[in-house]
Amino acid sequence: MTNTKGKRRGTRYMFSRPFRKHGDVPLATYMRIYIKGMGTVQKGMPHKCYHGKTGRVYNVTQHAVGQDSCQEN
Repeated sequence: MTNTKGKRRGTRYMFSRPFRKHGDVPLATYMRIYIKGMGTVQKGMPHKCYHGKTGRVYNVTQHAVGQDSCQEN
């Protein structure tokens, strides 16, 4: 196989939903600061390097939430 270097490389289990948690996404998911990507929502998906990180909200608009996150653990 070729050397794959895509954006979603190695995220098969990282972005997958648990069993019996498929379907609609509750709104409380968007209110927390813990960054966790979901494969069910493709728009606004964070990069895999931010998965599991925490941050703080600094800007709230009608269509997006500005979030400052630290890349370190």
